[in-house]
Amino acid sequence: MTRKFDVVVLGAGGAGMMCAIRAGGRGRSVLVLDHAKSPGEKIRISGGGRCNFTNIHASAKNYLSANPHFAKSALARYTPRDFLDMVERHGIAWHEKTLGQLFCDDSAKDIIRMLLSEMKAANVVLELQKQVTSIEKAPEGFRIGTSDGPVEAASLVVATGGKSIPKMGATGFAYDIARQFELKIVETRPALVPLTLDPNLLEKLSPLSGIAVPAEVRHGRTAFREALLFTHRGLSGPSILQISSYWREGDDVTLVIEPDLDIAAMLKTARKANGRQAAQTVLAEVLPKRLAQFFVEARGLTAHLADLPDKAIEGLAASIQTWAIRPAGSEGYRTAEVTLGGIDTSELDSKTMQAKAVSGLYFIGECVDVTGWLGGYNFQWAWASGHVCGDAL
Repeated sequence: MTRKFDVVVLGAGGAGMMCAIRAGGRGRSVLVLDHAKSPGEKIRISGGGRCNFTNIHASAKNYLSANPHFAKSALARYTPRDFLDMVERHGIAWHEKTLGQLFCDDSAKDIIRMLLSEMKAANVVLELQKQVTSIEKAPEGFRIGTSDGPVEAASLVVATGGKSIPKMGATGFAYDIARQFELKIVETRPALVPLTLDPNLLEKLSPLSGIAVPAEVRHGRTAFREALLFTHRGLSGPSILQISSYWREGDDVTLVIEPDLDIAAMLKTARKANGRQAAQTVLAEVLPKRLAQFFVEARGLTAHLADLPDKAIEGLAASIQTWAIRPAGSEGYRTAEVTLGGIDTSELDSKTMQAKAVSGLYFIGECVDVTGWLGGYNFQWAWASGHVCGDAL
């Protein structure tokens, strides 16, 4: 027996659940299907388990896309304040961290419970551990084959995410559906991901593994000023994750460690005050000891400061604050927080998320070629694209 709904949403992540809530709230009969055991798995693990659920500064400038204007409509029509209103209505305590990032005080599971409660109130049917076996265009919408039998719907919403973190069930299913209906796809790649180094460089930097420092990381004209972490594989930390979305193989990134300090001036002042100090001693006042030792030994500057000319001091400071490194690659989808690229926005209506060439077919969330910065921006895109889609169904 074929079951019939107004809307079938594929994917019980943030975008899919938000879309279902909005469509169900408008009186549509909605079925959400997901192959996972639990809804909102990416929500559950985000923000160290506390869910960085939005960013108060979210605007189109915080997103990468072949069309930088595409996200404007959805982000303007469903804002961080709109989502925060829902959070507060459900009595979820939250706090703001740096750079406009909002987190739950307690647990990311509070956000999942909130979304499930909103779906229940909107009479949304949620079915987990269900496989989609086929999708066909039907005269009055779509016929979806599932492991529980066929389902028909006037509208089909694809919210199955990207390829990032495959151990959590991520697949390229959305792209398969897009190809089936001959929609263009912008090449995908891991984003918000740690960068790896070649073995020779990694061996040289091995003493630094585990060290975190304030830094500005640059790639071309793009720069992010947040923490930098040296790891046993290469480079990580928020600044590296941010720049990874812009970096391409063969490119350098420039590390500016302690960007708010003038290290050359600091060393010259220390030389004047007490020339018998070693450069390493002075640097260790502002850098972790192992890092200070690394830079001094790399330049062979073991003499007292009084014996170091300006040129040597300036060279040492430059090695710390204009350090060009060429990553070998990234850690890939295994640890990437999101997927860059996806369904070409030229194929979609920015106001509804509907495929222009296929009536009734919608794509939302991470599978679309809209990728946010680190810090709650990708969740805001999920909420916004899901909401405006649900508004159109």
